[in-house]
Amino acid sequence: MATVVGAVVALTAAFLLLIVLTDGAGSGLPAWGVTAVIGAAVAVRRGRRRPRAARLALLLPVLLAAALTASVCVPTAPTARRYPPALPSVETRHWDLSTGSRVAVYHYPPTGSAPRSAVPLVYLNGGPVRGISLLDHRFLRLLASQGHDVYAYEPAGAGRSGLLPMDQYSISRSVRDLAAVLDHVGAKQVRVSGKADVLGFSSGAVVLTRALATPMVAAHIHRAIIAEPGPMDGPTARIDGQRGRPSARGLAPAMTGPRSTHVPRYAVAFGLMRLGLLSPGTGLIGQAEGDNAFTAADLGSDTASAYCARDAHRIPAEDTARNFSFSPAASLRVQQTVKDSPSLAPRLKHSRVPAMLMIAECSAQVRQWATAVLAADPGIRRTQYLPGVGHHLWNGLDGNNRRAAAVITAFLRDAPAPLPDYPSRADVPAFLRARK
Repeated sequence: MATVVGAVVALTAAFLLLIVLTDGAGSGLPAWGVTAVIGAAVAVRRGRRRPRAARLALLLPVLLAAALTASVCVPTAPTARRYPPALPSVETRHWDLSTGSRVAVYHYPPTGSAPRSAVPLVYLNGGPVRGISLLDHRFLRLLASQGHDVYAYEPAGAGRSGLLPMDQYSISRSVRDLAAVLDHVGAKQVRVSGKADVLGFSSGAVVLTRALATPMVAAHIHRAIIAEPGPMDGPTARIDGQRGRPSARGLAPAMTGPRSTHVPRYAVAFGLMRLGLLSPGTGLIGQAEGDNAFTAADLGSDTASAYCARDAHRIPAEDTARNFSFSPAASLRVQQTVKDSPSLAPRLKHSRVPAMLMIAECSAQVRQWATAVLAADPGIRRTQYLPGVGHHLWNGLDGNNRRAAAVITAFLRDAPAPLPDYPSRADVPAFLRARK
């Protein structure tokens, strides 16, 4: 038995090696075929001059390995993109951008009795290639109820937006898409020279930061809010420094629901992609198939890391299975282009767009990702450190949504800040040394 198991393991390892060497070409079938042929040839060679029963026994590991590895080559999710259904609470519009992207756009006109803002507000969600969650949609409605004219769009490849060829996903393409969206919004709202305010969260904050360093894009931004940014460039991405107070990672109950990674095909594909052994454009699974297969439960502890430790057992449902959309391959591709990019600081130091930085107390993000932006961007006029909240600043718990909305509204209206201006640039060394 041990010999059989060892042979199966060896053949499976050979199959995985061939998957890596061929980048999953042909849905893994060439690697499967070569492994099966080699295994069978070795078994036949070793079985010469042996009794028939012994020869058949030598073929058993080959048959077992072939059956096991065949599951990696057979799609179980649709191979054509299945988009989330329309939301009942807001109309989905599609804009064909000058960049070639087709993005899903959601518009929340100002409501309520609050003064109406003369400048539209564009929201960039995190991901980097992820649909806008229902939790975020609720927050956008709250902003609209405070007089903001809110536009949000899902990046190409996410949610209800169209896909791109894998080699076209990049952080620079994301910035160009933002510029094209601002052109669309400016054409509809020309009350302030066609400019718009922009709120960028997480990877959306990275897109916004890089836009501020691009004069032709920054010229269309009235005010910028950089909320919990990821690394803005390659040098920043290589920093592994201080983090906020403990998050709920490792404390929260495991996410429930189906996981694509319980299926051998997607466990292999996503696992090897994450390890960098398969390219985002691997031939093992197509982009659409991977998007269809990936579930919220596949995010694992990433969701818990966006909440404070004390919230571990009351993390809200951020989305539904029907609305959830995340492209693991495209996200890895965009993240890699950030890691490969040179320092943004020399360009960002010329930014003059009034900006605000938002930092969470329990953020699992590296603090230097935010303080690097603060150090490089002279346009940052205000920093707001939000206590009692994790990376997902507007999470529906307690009064966190209203507090985040108050911070945003005060800055956009040039009103006094609800919280102390902290950390200032002078505070950064002590801020980074502070106890978690």
